[in-house]
Amino acid sequence: MRLTKFGHACVRLEDAGTTVVLDPGALTDPAAAYDADAVLITHGHFDHFVPETLKAAATANPDLVVWAPASVVAQLTGIDELAGRLHPAAHGDVLRIGGLDVHVYGEWHAPTHMDPINNVGYLVGGRVFHPGDALTVPEDSVDTLLLPSNAPWLKSIEVVEYAQKVGARRGFSIHDGLLNDVGLMVVDNILGVTSERTGQEYVRLPVGESTDL
Repeated sequence: MRLTKFGHACVRLEDAGTTVVLDPGALTDPAAAYDADAVLITHGHFDHFVPETLKAAATANPDLVVWAPASVVAQLTGIDELAGRLHPAAHGDVLRIGGLDVHVYGEWHAPTHMDPINNVGYLVGGRVFHPGDALTVPEDSVDTLLLPSNAPWLKSIEVVEYAQKVGARRGFSIHDGLLNDVGLMVVDNILGVTSERTGQEYVRLPVGESTDL
């Protein structure tokens, strides 16, 4: 499986001819989703979900499908380009996308100063887990954790403790698109501590770079 990091919380996963893009929000180049077989949305905040991006991706690819919490699907209903391509995702679901099974975990966004909203995480191909804006621990084992590393709802110690609880074999930073170079240095330090505490490697992929898992 090949993982490519895009802006903020967006990644692309390619495996055995199937391409899945997660959370192409406002801090991500919209083109990241254009060649995907499916787009998975964790929740409805602007940095994870932009209706125009999904509309453009659907126009570029007539076979694209979109999975998201029901509240996000409701916001997209009525966009002609997405008609028949929207599917709700909820905790406990198993999605079949090309040759990949995707397990869905979680229900709610981490607590913030705003009203609660739904948030789901996706375990793609039994290997890579994207939690969205939550610290959900999947019931199944995780090979690669996409680790939120900066947010108004997140403390640095929570980053470390979450990685310990999930127990993945390795991890990569996501949710770091709000930071300047100094902030990214802080994230790298947090990832270093996370690696020490877990005994596994946690790193930050620069935007646009890929790695084979």
